[in-house]
Amino acid sequence: MAQANVLSATVRAVKSARQFNPRRAAISLTESAVKRVRNLLRERPDAVGMRIGVRTRGCNGLSYTLEYADQKGKFDEEVNQDGVRVLIDSKAQLTLLGTQMDFVETELTNEFVFHNPNIKGLCGCGESFNV
Repeated sequence: MAQANVLSATVRAVKSARQFNPRRAAISLTESAVKRVRNLLRERPDAVGMRIGVRTRGCNGLSYTLEYADQKGKFDEEVNQDGVRVLIDSKAQLTLLGTQMDFVETELTNEFVFHNPNIKGLCGCGESFNV
C-alpha cells in the first residue's frame, strides 16, 4: 500500500511579535464635510471625486485648492470615506498628511476648513499657510 504524503507544520509562540499597524488615510473628513462633498458630486455626475491640492499663493506661501476631478491622476492619493471619493494631488500629499477636512456653516459663510497638524504659520486673514 502506498503511503500518502503528509505535511506537518509547527506553530511557535513568539514573545515580541511585530505589530501590524493598518494604514491610515492621508486625510479624514468630518460628517459635515462628507455630506457637503456628496452633495457637490451629485451636481456634477461626470466627476469621479473631489481633488484637493495646494498652490503657492498669499502672504504666507500656500493655500488649498478644491476642484472636481474628472479622472484620477497617476500619482493622486485616493481616500474613500462613507461613499465619498477624495483625491489628493501628488504635490500636496506630504503637506496634507494627517489633516481633517471639515465643512462649517455660519450666518456669514459656508466653507471647507482644514485642520492641518503640519502647519507652522498662518497669515492674518487665514487664507494661506506655511509648513
